[in-house]
Amino acid sequence: MENKKAYDYLIVGAGLFGATFAHEATRAGKRCLVVDKRPHRGGNVYCEDADGIHVHKYGAHIFHTDNTEVWQYVNRLVTFNRYTNSPVARYRDRLYNLPFNMNTFYQLWGVTTPAEARAKIEEQRAKYAHITRPANLEEQALTLCGPDIYERLIKGYTEKQWGRPATELPAFIIRRLPFRFTFDNNYFNDAYQGIPIGGYNVLVDALLEGSDVRLGTDYFKEKATLDEAAATVLFTGCIDEFFDYRFGHLDYRSLRFEERRLETDNFQGNAVVNYTERAVPYTRVIEHKHFEFGKQPHTVVTYEYPDDFAPGKEPYYPVNDERNNALYTRYKALADETAHVLFGGRLAQYTYADMDDTIAAALSLWKSL
Repeated sequence: MENKKAYDYLIVGAGLFGATFAHEATRAGKRCLVVDKRPHRGGNVYCEDADGIHVHKYGAHIFHTDNTEVWQYVNRLVTFNRYTNSPVARYRDRLYNLPFNMNTFYQLWGVTTPAEARAKIEEQRAKYAHITRPANLEEQALTLCGPDIYERLIKGYTEKQWGRPATELPAFIIRRLPFRFTFDNNYFNDAYQGIPIGGYNVLVDALLEGSDVRLGTDYFKEKATLDEAAATVLFTGCIDEFFDYRFGHLDYRSLRFEERRLETDNFQGNAVVNYTERAVPYTRVIEHKHFEFGKQPHTVVTYEYPDDFAPGKEPYYPVNDERNNALYTRYKALADETAHVLFGGRLAQYTYADMDDTIAAALSLWKSL
């Protein structure tokens, strides 16, 4: 007689992908065990309560989507506020609105009409019309926007983000630059946007309701025992680690965070301020209370620094160049042949994914089963 497993699914990773899959499986009457090596749920959307301020511990997360199904799905679980992402860029002692819109063009050149802004951009681009096949990111950006926008708002930030000069970065990183010829500081074009009231932990807890969750559990140290407990494994970690780096390591960029509590009610007046000057080591400063329109007498800010990835650091951004994409393709083929194991999420699929795309992908995987 077949030995009945204690769980239908072992889900490795308590982030959004794993939690969404667990929610759907539990609703269908399946038994789920979710494990995570971190001491908390939620993966990178985890929030920590600092006397009423929900601190995004792994960088700013703004939920936005044009997927009505996903928006309705999360709104059945939590209530979202009306937060609109309108970041500000600081270059030296000047502030500029993002994304590039009429406010930005006025701040750069003093132009006040769309026609004047278009003419100025074309004038700037014309200096680089001789570049027909951009060889790197710098050439690509200059042909798209010219020197003013590139030097003040793109170059330093991008070089910090990737840890390399723009002349050594591939052109495809900037395929296009969206210009808005309206006075609109809303960063996203999506129909829906907001932050869960109470922070993202409320959403993750709702998704994991009914599942057994074990935190501080390293899957690879207990793999044999954990695998034996479930009929099927959903793995949301690094795909190269799952296969013990058989073909080599995939490359990532990492981040490090410096958090400060300040005894002032308002530090910078905006949730996110980007620092685009190369000489400033951090890429942005996040003031968390503004995500939920907080009125606390104190504030918490996080300085975000790009970092090289190394063992022991968190992998944040895949380096989707030709070498790494080819390497991932080999791991993906191996994953497709691995019985009783499903792979999903940004690390297992070696991709950058917004939160709505992550949830949609988890729902799609569940439906496919």
